[in-house]
Amino acid sequence: MSGIYIHIPFCKQACHYCDFHFSTSMKKKDEMVLALAKEIAMRKIESDDEIETIYFGGGTPSVLSNDEINFLISEVYKNYKVIENQEITLEANPDDLSAERILELSKSPINRLSIGIQSFYEEDLKMMNRAHNSAEAIKCLQEATKYFDNISLDLIYGIPGMSDEMWKQNIETALSFGIPHISSYALTVEPRTALSKLIQTRKIAEPQDEAASNHFNILVEMLQQNGFIHYELSNFGKENYFSKNNSAYWLGKKYIGIGPSAHSYDGEKRGWNIANNSLYLKSIQNNELPIETEILTISDRYNEYVMTGLRTIWGVSLDRIENEFGLEYLDYLKKQSQKFLNDDLLSIENNILKPTTKGKFLTDGIASDLFYLNLEE
Repeated sequence: MSGIYIHIPFCKQACHYCDFHFSTSMKKKDEMVLALAKEIAMRKIESDDEIETIYFGGGTPSVLSNDEINFLISEVYKNYKVIENQEITLEANPDDLSAERILELSKSPINRLSIGIQSFYEEDLKMMNRAHNSAEAIKCLQEATKYFDNISLDLIYGIPGMSDEMWKQNIETALSFGIPHISSYALTVEPRTALSKLIQTRKIAEPQDEAASNHFNILVEMLQQNGFIHYELSNFGKENYFSKNNSAYWLGKKYIGIGPSAHSYDGEKRGWNIANNSLYLKSIQNNELPIETEILTISDRYNEYVMTGLRTIWGVSLDRIENEFGLEYLDYLKKQSQKFLNDDLLSIENNILKPTTKGKFLTDGIASDLFYLNLEE
């Protein structure tokens, strides 16, 4: 077992671009914390392996009090074997990170913060309907860096109206705090989100692929110049500061997902909890796990490895494809890859298939062309 992910399904307000599972009503927060603790205990039979990471995601985990966070961590320790130098991450929003709160967190088992900055520009934060403002973003980083060494922050690029110079300034501001890890994503219009409706009604301009591509290239260049390793498509870390939790996902390690909508993986099957707070609570109170599972076929596992491998610096090992999936899959991968090799979007070195610098921004689309969809299982 690699890690435990705990989904906290509450937010103060809904960001316009978000399609994750959450509720803006805090009425059932106390009840949910107890249910999460109960699920942690109920699922201890799933693994005798050591836990390397505990990750609080959401939603907005920082809406929990320190006592609630510490209680859930203690429940993990009570029910699982946890390694000595574990990574315990809390996703947090700047408006929750007052100086007093950061000091309290620094005295807790939390040893890594992932802070949802998204942008340092006021107009961007308002457009995305973020709960914090630019001043709070700056202030929380000033305080957090006093007490935490291992900090990641999120930035969003491809925002309508954001020039290349504005994007460069966003990155420069982030770098000025000496942060060792940055996660950065293109603004994506998901169906049934407020952002989608605002674009349909022409209240907000639609994000442009060309602008996002330019921002991505600027990001890669600036962060690499500042000592960051581009170890996954959307993640950049200085040496020894890669996210252990996320790296485990990409390397195919096992994990247990706790809470509504949380996903789990044990190497052979994938599971997901119901994405409904009331139904989740009812199931847990009835001593039932509200989880659906699917056994992964050989094609599923091949496709997942291709997708995650191409997104990371570790690439896709052709030797592993042959040994784990067989010659039929290897031959198919080589055949499908050829056009991308010819166009200098993929390369093979030491029998490892990777995107080139030119191909990085197109990684997800390339991976989908390499998927094997029609094999009989």
